[in-house]
Amino acid sequence: MDTQEGAAAVQRQLDRELELIRNAIALVATGRSPRVTVAGLRLGDALLAPAERLARQAGVRVVPKWTADESGVDISVEPAEALRE
Repeated sequence: MDTQEGAAAVQRQLDRELELIRNAIALVATGRSPRVTVAGLRLGDALLAPAERLARQAGVRVVPKWTADESGVDISVEPAEALRE
């Protein structure tokens, strides 16, 4: 796999994982679920800032839960009121 193909594969993975987070945010923001965890994200470092921005816009929050070796992350989406608990 050449560098361009590798970059395209990483971008596709990033797009897929960000779409999962968007869907989780929508579920919590609309009240259809009290909390959603998207598990096993491989590109957590690149996803965290956009996920936090999307969550703030929707009135919810994201909570990253890194794996022990920090090679991946689970992202939980919760109502913003959970900040006060």
